[in-house]
Amino acid sequence: MASLHVALGGAIGAVARYQMGRGMTYWLGPQVVSSFPWATLAVNVIGSLAMGILAGWLARHGGEGAMSSEQMRLLLGVGVLGGFTTFSAFSLEMMLLIERGQLASAITYAGVSVLAGLAALYVGLIIMRIAG
Repeated sequence: MASLHVALGGAIGAVARYQMGRGMTYWLGPQVVSSFPWATLAVNVIGSLAMGILAGWLARHGGEGAMSSEQMRLLLGVGVLGGFTTFSAFSLEMMLLIERGQLASAITYAGVSVLAGLAALYVGLIIMRIAG
């Protein structure tokens, strides 16, 4: 049953990730999206915020409701957010920027991804503490 939760969540997250990439390409244009990995950056920050909210919610309300905290963690944290966030794509895009000689963009991308992701997760935790 645990694997089913992860698989279902992963499918949802992967489709959401794909649609985010399509949406960002439509919104910003193919030329902008191909020059800097905006969609991956957005997904990682949004995913980090969602993970912070989920972690805060599970810490406060974990055992309540129809699903156990473990089922919710597997479905939403491991499945949906695991399928949605893209640190494997992050690694590939970092290497491509480096290989293209865009070291400044690679460093900027890495720094913003890590710092904004951590900040977003922290904001998610704060949101849940205030809402609690």
